[in-house]
Amino acid sequence: MIQAMDTASNLREIRSDIPSHVTLVAVSKTHPVEEILKAYEAGHRVFGENKVQELVPKFDQLPKDIKWHFIGHLQTNKVKYIASFIHLIHSVDSPGLLREIDKYGRRYSRKVNVLLQIYIAKEETKFGFDEKELFAMFQTPNFLCSDNVRICGLMGMATNTDDASIIRAEFRSLKELFTRLKESVFSDNEYFKEISMGMSSDYALAIEEGSTMVRVGSKIFGERDYGEKA
Repeated sequence: MIQAMDTASNLREIRSDIPSHVTLVAVSKTHPVEEILKAYEAGHRVFGENKVQELVPKFDQLPKDIKWHFIGHLQTNKVKYIASFIHLIHSVDSPGLLREIDKYGRRYSRKVNVLLQIYIAKEETKFGFDEKELFAMFQTPNFLCSDNVRICGLMGMATNTDDASIIRAEFRSLKELFTRLKESVFSDNEYFKEISMGMSSDYALAIEEGSTMVRVGSKIFGERDYGEKA
């Protein structure tokens, strides 16, 4: 059950808290088309979903100027369903997934924007590359020669804890890794500029630590009785 909240007012309040250089991804997972339209009518165009089977029908039903972000764990066999329209995939966590996205980008004659998901949390349930895996992938021959994937930055999810010092340290580690990669592997890549970190409970802290993109759901749309909070 959604709490009684005014989506448009919530958006205005959150936008007032967020600097202009930070992209607000309104996480609409588990929320119906009608609620997304309220945010759309309030002028918002960037929405995030974490399940392919929920995203595709929403894409079909909603206006085509929406920029859809995929923020959940993406299975390789689901890439084909979203590759033709997705604006940004936040959660690339393996070389195999990257190759699959490249394949379908080629099929649809487009570059698919992606972020590399980095494992920064102290939780086994989180996905992502660790630094060793990441740099091993970068050393793979022809890694950066793809015409159909555009690596735009990094994404990370902090530990689910009330200890702000832990969250801050994890966000800071992601920003430091981003800076090292920008200075080395991606020094000539103008698109490598995004750091997606921060959700409803910690986006202010994430912005302090260098986030350029925050994923906010419950503070916009309210809570649901089921599903993971964003």
